[in-house]
Amino acid sequence: MSLFVTFEGLEGSGKSTHLGPLAGHLRAGGHAVVETREPGGTRAGAALRELLLGADGVPLAPLTELFLYCADRAQHVAETIRPALAAGRVVLCDRFSDSTIAYQGYGRALDLDALRALDARARDGLAPDLTLLLDCPVEVGLRRARQRSAAGDRFERETVEFHERVRAGFLALARGDPARFRVLDATAPIDDIRRQVIAEVEARLGGRS
Repeated sequence: MSLFVTFEGLEGSGKSTHLGPLAGHLRAGGHAVVETREPGGTRAGAALRELLLGADGVPLAPLTELFLYCADRAQHVAETIRPALAAGRVVLCDRFSDSTIAYQGYGRALDLDALRALDARARDGLAPDLTLLLDCPVEVGLRRARQRSAAGDRFERETVEFHERVRAGFLALARGDPARFRVLDATAPIDDIRRQVIAEVEARLGGRS
């Protein structure tokens, strides 16, 4: 039974912390699961990821950054996500289109209408069935991220003000699409969040059985 689930949130919000255990839980229940991420869910995407997020990456203009993310997404959808869904698998993806809208649209202040149009072409009409937004205060997320890596990537080195705009963007997206989004408190105990994540995904899978 196919299902496309995306994890979204700021740096340090816990996306990868919860995606992996969810995948293990679903596999134990007999589901075929594909774990993937953006950028970097394909061989081409891995090269783009280094360019976009590498600690020593070259400076990128906001529009260049957007085009690279959309290039990564177009390849990712064609090579990884659509084939997995067509084969009846559950796809769990760390970031997708909502991150582009939040970071490049709200964070970088690129034109949202133009950005949405480009993203729609890149994902070729594909949309998640469920998006889990792990929300936390900016200071909390950045502290966690910097404990993990002192150098930080391109976005972890951005200002608090930038990340506040990104967080506001994510929350605006969630308010605009309540049927798809579930907003989870990323400051709650890990086990509590894990139970919520599993419950939300199982509810979607149960609705398709």
